[in-house]
Amino acid sequence: MNKYNTCVFDLDGTLVNSLGDLASCCNETLSLYELPTHTVDEYRYFVGSGIKNLIKKSMGDKSNDETLLTAVYRTFNILYNEKCLEATKPYEGVSELLSELKDKGVKIGVLSNKSDEFAKRIVDALFEHGEPDVVWGQKENFPIKPEPQSLYAVIEELDGEKDKCLYIGDSDVDVITAKNAHIDFCGVEWGFRGADELISAGAKTVVKKPSDILNLVCVNE
Repeated sequence: MNKYNTCVFDLDGTLVNSLGDLASCCNETLSLYELPTHTVDEYRYFVGSGIKNLIKKSMGDKSNDETLLTAVYRTFNILYNEKCLEATKPYEGVSELLSELKDKGVKIGVLSNKSDEFAKRIVDALFEHGEPDVVWGQKENFPIKPEPQSLYAVIEELDGEKDKCLYIGDSDVDVITAKNAHIDFCGVEWGFRGADELISAGAKTVVKKPSDILNLVCVNE
């Protein structure tokens, strides 16, 4: 038997590198409203808590203007709907990892703070045959991560068990989500934030490449 029979992955910065598309769409939106833009590297620290929070962080104090915030948010979603797959790609080795996990009978879920529509669209486009079994983005009746409710729901939909589930992500939000859910966690250092943030947030396991996850999951106890 595998040590874990269920793996739930964060999406952005964990399975896919979407930073370029997020940054370019946000900067294009900000420019339309004559607001300051940001470097791609700065966006590493804006993403991870949902699109609304991405927009707020990118706008700075201007986000206090609710009318302007609503307009910028709406425009971003229109642009991102058109361009979310221009540069977004799976990280090297991720597709192979998912295929190997499925071959070994592991159930695979994706849980993102990105809107549910965008999360499903990106996964369907980039992973052959919709590799993950369940994909959840942000849903109106669930709080965003690090609140654990959506993670519980994904595990339940996968017919998994908490004590046999590994949650995998690239940011402090993911570490805290796993802590709040009392679920084992694995951090990935190839993502948007890097190993230092993960370790500082309390991650006990951080891997350098996707194949390392296979070794964690498929170890007989």
